[in-house]
Amino acid sequence: MIDAAAIARDTAALVQVPSLTGDERAALERLAELAEALGLDPELHEYDLAALRAHPDHPGEEAAREELLGLAVTVPGTRPGRIAVCGHVDVVSEGSEPWRHGPWSGWIEDGHVHGRGSLDMKGGVIAALHALAELQEGEHPEVVLLAVASEEDGGLGAFAALERDAAFDACLIPEPTSFEVVCAQAGALTFRATVRGRAAHAAVRLAGRSALDRYVGVHLAIQAHERAINRDVEHPAMRALALPYPINVGLIEGGEWSSSVPDRVVVEGRLGVPLGVDLADARAAFDAALDDGEAPPLEVEWTGGQFAPGATPASHPWVTAVATAVQAERGAPARLTGVPYGADMRLFCARGIPTVMVGTPGLELAHAVDERVRIDDLAAVARIIARALRTPP
Repeated sequence: MIDAAAIARDTAALVQVPSLTGDERAALERLAELAEALGLDPELHEYDLAALRAHPDHPGEEAAREELLGLAVTVPGTRPGRIAVCGHVDVVSEGSEPWRHGPWSGWIEDGHVHGRGSLDMKGGVIAALHALAELQEGEHPEVVLLAVASEEDGGLGAFAALERDAAFDACLIPEPTSFEVVCAQAGALTFRATVRGRAAHAAVRLAGRSALDRYVGVHLAIQAHERAINRDVEHPAMRALALPYPINVGLIEGGEWSSSVPDRVVVEGRLGVPLGVDLADARAAFDAALDDGEAPPLEVEWTGGQFAPGATPASHPWVTAVATAVQAERGAPARLTGVPYGADMRLFCARGIPTVMVGTPGLELAHAVDERVRIDDLAAVARIIARALRTPP
């Protein structure tokens, strides 16, 4: 029987352990303790970080780290089959704005658990843990909960877990999806572009070449490329989104003095990658779109996480099984959809493992001040997971 109060208590306990990306050990150790208290058998693994970084498919990193760990919790099956449930315990920083409750408080109030990671996605991991505990009775395949690190900066934790063990028939990831069954996800690449100009005194600015003026043209090219990759979107789950493959410039810096023509502007941003497009091809198309023919040429670097797109056919039996579980819980047909962001889902899809994401509402609170999650929604996710796991993939 799923106990909402126990899920709230355990979510609060996990939120109270800070686990910024790159420093997840304490949270994984706490999760192991919570698993043992539910009668489950957790295994903490430390991966060979140097070997993973040397792997040709290394998914990229942004946060500094000296170690990489993961936790596996296995419930033996009573019938054939093997299913993974994957969730990350790393979180983004608390930000610079004050919180109503502390970011690591795990405060329980008005039916919510508050704190960084409560929604994205420690609450989902705890819901999955309680679903596994409930599975100790009844018929089901073997189930493995993979609690991973490094999702926020590229997915190295899930990549490492799959390098260790990828023998799964299906996977469910309880990211916050408002109970929609996500069967397609966009890819995403981070870039840094350096635009060069020629410095001069502002009084004779025509003797120089403003890198900022040059960047204005580059930015228009970025906007045109965004329109191009979002034109005639084929996948129905992605086509329904307002902007399936966004491109965002999130940082701009340049210039050194108000009376000097700026000779350098640096921008950093995120490039959406459409389904079916190889990452190398996405980079090449972006490079070509930004080429303004001027000298010196733009310098584009690809930094941080490398999120390929991924999808599971909406007609796959595993998608049907999860959608049926959602309908049984919610009393209405589940909506199948896609999302415009990168996630660990694509790492499973790349290995031929049918994967969907389904979880609580509240994505707008992820990475935000006063992040929180409804306790009733977490209990519903736990029941959905348990139902889905009892359905053969």
